[in-house]
Amino acid sequence: MTQFSGRAIGAEVKPCSALPDDPFSEAPLSPGAFVARIEQLGPWLPDDPALPPVGLAVSGGGDSLCLAWLARHWRKNLLAFVVDHGLRSESAEEARLTVQRLTAIGVPARLLTLTTLTKGPGIAERARQARYAALAQACREAGCLDLLLGHQADDQVETICMRQEAGSGPDGLAGMGWVTALPDVRLVRPLLGVSRQALRNTLRQTGLAWVDDPSNQDMRAERVRVRHSLQTQDTRHTLWQQGVEAGAARMQREAERAASLARQVTLRPEGWACLGADLPEPEILSGLIRCVGGMMYPPPPAALARLQAAGQEATLAGVQLVRGQNGWFLVREAAAMAGSVPAMAGARWDNRFELWFPPAVDSEGLRIGPAGLGLERKDRSGWPARFCATLPALWRGDHRVAVPHLGWWAEEALKQARFLFQPPVSVTGSGVYGWPEARAEQHHT
Repeated sequence: MTQFSGRAIGAEVKPCSALPDDPFSEAPLSPGAFVARIEQLGPWLPDDPALPPVGLAVSGGGDSLCLAWLARHWRKNLLAFVVDHGLRSESAEEARLTVQRLTAIGVPARLLTLTTLTKGPGIAERARQARYAALAQACREAGCLDLLLGHQADDQVETICMRQEAGSGPDGLAGMGWVTALPDVRLVRPLLGVSRQALRNTLRQTGLAWVDDPSNQDMRAERVRVRHSLQTQDTRHTLWQQGVEAGAARMQREAERAASLARQVTLRPEGWACLGADLPEPEILSGLIRCVGGMMYPPPPAALARLQAAGQEATLAGVQLVRGQNGWFLVREAAAMAGSVPAMAGARWDNRFELWFPPAVDSEGLRIGPAGLGLERKDRSGWPARFCATLPALWRGDHRVAVPHLGWWAEEALKQARFLFQPPVSVTGSGVYGWPEARAEQHHT
């Protein structure tokens, strides 16, 4: 654990009238410049303790700790979430120390401890998914509509570089959005125009210490290797400019896709998509597969191109492309669905459905799982058996007791139970890319 410290906590940062024109300037960032930027990324609830707080994801590193310090100058009604992944022996102490530091600067914090992660292949991606799941759940519990993230300009160009090397499509080359709208929380990245070094210099000047995770120096990680390859200013500026241009183009394309979707595609509350007689263009098909599959990221472009060209039934990324009497459909692949989980109000299943039922319902022994096969034809509302098998259902032991989407109940008390289809990302996206000043009218499909 490496820590850096300076003068007394709360020392003033030398003022800067606006965010730097050069995103890779090392000049410290003033609270005034931060406030000017974040106000452009609203709308925001009033800073009222009677209303839900704005959430912050704080790891304890230089980026997120600086975000918390700057945000404290913007508003009082904040709530930081500190995630301990439990993968290093030092992580618990670092998380505890981070909570103390946040409290010292006037930002209330909650510690979220992950207990299911184990080291092994794909640990970076598994840890990222677990972290975001924990943060989303914490935001729901606290009522946070917005979650601030500490991603900065160096993170952005590293992401763009990695996506270039992976052969990402044009949307991916826009990098991370300043705003990403998820079903129940907005992810906001107000520091994307500020360098990693500028944020650390801000902390040094104000006297705050931070924690450096040694995994950030592990050359076995792709991002670390890319970071070390992007040493020249020219390379970083080139990637940054490419991202700005790609972001503006992405928002325009998303608006056009939203209009096309409204004309051609029906996304059903049962979690499947009715595509019509012809398959939509690859970019729209990609977004639909991501949505029906409950994924954060789209399927590989090469695999999608093969599926589009074949024009026949197939499975991709946990989603089945099915031809029916009325055209093409996308349906969740039964074998890829999540297993059963305890049923409680607000529980999420298969990363797509959220359960709602009255508090009076007896949930003892009740679980959520796939409806499976075996529903009689008269109970399927005209849908094929393999479609209905992918619906969320309530089970007691081995007995299916409710399939709310079909209006089927074996227990009277469960008639008010509902599953809301809430995939983690909308079909077309509704983010802000490029520069916030250039934000276009956003569509959410």
